[in-house]
Amino acid sequence: MTDVARLAGVSPMTVSRAFKSDSSISGATREAILKAADALGYVFDSTASNLRSQRTDFVAVTIPSINNANFADTVRALSDGLKPRGLQILLGTTDYDMAEEERLIEQLLRRRPEAIVVTGGNHTPRARRMLENAGIPVIETWDLPETPIDHVVGFSNAQAVRGMVDHFVGRGLTRIAFIGGDASRDTRGADRRAGFVSAMAAHGLDASRLVAAGPPPISMREGADAMARLLEELPDTEAVICVSDLSAFGALTECQRRGVAVPDRISIAGFGDYEIAGVSVPPLTTIDPHPRDIGSCVVALIGDLLDGKRSEPARIIISPDLILRQSSL
Repeated sequence: MTDVARLAGVSPMTVSRAFKSDSSISGATREAILKAADALGYVFDSTASNLRSQRTDFVAVTIPSINNANFADTVRALSDGLKPRGLQILLGTTDYDMAEEERLIEQLLRRRPEAIVVTGGNHTPRARRMLENAGIPVIETWDLPETPIDHVVGFSNAQAVRGMVDHFVGRGLTRIAFIGGDASRDTRGADRRAGFVSAMAAHGLDASRLVAAGPPPISMREGADAMARLLEELPDTEAVICVSDLSAFGALTECQRRGVAVPDRISIAGFGDYEIAGVSVPPLTTIDPHPRDIGSCVVALIGDLLDGKRSEPARIIISPDLILRQSSL
């Protein structure tokens, strides 16, 4: 800062004010300072300023995976929406591991974010205590926990899959299977499986056709392997609901390898409305959970909370849409 001040012919304090957009600095002076900083490759260190103002200007976010297109869309909406407010995202990935989420939450809270956004409503007891005592807005997303910590922006994964079961039953299909992952790691996947089981029971149907495909996130290869086992062990299965579009695409390609016609012989559906679901042959029936809407609603909520426009806990419910395509029609 001293070097910038010397080159611009001003004091270091004036440099500091210029980078903080202090209205007492004239436009010409600010422009001269910014040119000097650019010439020197200087980046303003806001640490001391933030200590005084008690602001860090970032929002902490945890997601299970950066490879998941749905979570990526949510993060993109968060980033795009927070940017105009001068807020940036500090992102951590949990790899569907609640112990790792606990570690990340502790590290992120040490940096005093303006708010923290977490994926899901299930946490370790220690992670939950840290969030409850964080003293900042806590927003749980992609879920509707029964006992939320603070604010919630999400939907019922179980209810979304119930609608898929109703669709298949409405077509006269009764021997329906579910392909999912390790329920102890992917709680949203576990909720989808629970929704499948409860919906089948409500229709008086057998819900025992449950195929475990491996640890989350379930890949296309694992979806294909699970479908292979299903076709060999329960060849009379009429329809399959997969925990994600990637696993559904793998299941679809396994049917094609075996000459099993989709949907004439067996119907397939996924979850997420990934791009691959719309371009596969045939296109996959799926559920659109509106990931960008989740991010946009979180941005609006954070804005209201930081501006003091809201104090009571929010519960914002997103409504996923059932997207019917040729794989089930």
